[in-house]
Amino acid sequence: MINLDALYQLKESFGFFSNQLTYPEKLDFHPKAFDKAFDSNHPAYHEIKQYWENMHDISLDDIQEVYTRTFDFEKKTTLYMTYNKLTEQKERGQMLARLKVLYEMFGLEMPQNELSDFLPLMLEFLYAAEWRGDSRAQESLTLVVMVIEDGTYELLQALGKQNSPYFHLIKAIRETLKSCVVEQEKVINGD
Repeated sequence: MINLDALYQLKESFGFFSNQLTYPEKLDFHPKAFDKAFDSNHPAYHEIKQYWENMHDISLDDIQEVYTRTFDFEKKTTLYMTYNKLTEQKERGQMLARLKVLYEMFGLEMPQNELSDFLPLMLEFLYAAEWRGDSRAQESLTLVVMVIEDGTYELLQALGKQNSPYFHLIKAIRETLKSCVVEQEKVINGD
C-alpha cells in the first residue's frame, strides 16, 4: 500500500528524476533544479547528492555519451520498465495499455511516440498528476510504483556492474518510492 500523502510531498523529486533521465542538456544540471527538489531530510538525499556530485565531475559531452551508450544501446539498462520483466508480447501489451489508460484517467496526455512504461514518463506522471481526493488513486499509484520498482531492480543491478554514474540516481528513485510504501502489517494493525 502507498502512503499517498508521503508520495505527494515528494512530487518535486519525481519531476527532477524524470528530467535527469531524459537526454541531458546543460540546464538539467543547474543547482536550482537540485535545490528545489531536495533537502537533507529527503529519504534518498545521500544517493541523489552522490549522483549530483558525480555528474558535476564530468563534462556535458561525456554525460551525453554515457546516457546514449547506457540507455539507448544496452538491453539490460533500458528505461522501459516492462521490457525485461514481461517477456510475453501479450502480457507486456496489456500492461502498456493499462498504464496508458491510468495516465489518461488522471489527465496526463501520452506523447504519441512514447510507450507508457518509459521511466521518465512514469516519473513525470507521479510529478504532474493530481490524484489527491481521487478514490482511484490508491490502486492506480500502487500499480505505477510496483512497475517502477520491478523495472528499476534489474536496471540498478546492471548499472552497478557498469559502475555507471546513473546508479545513484536509480537507487535514489527506489529509496524515494520505498519511503512511501506502507508495510502490510502497519496497514492491518492501523499503525
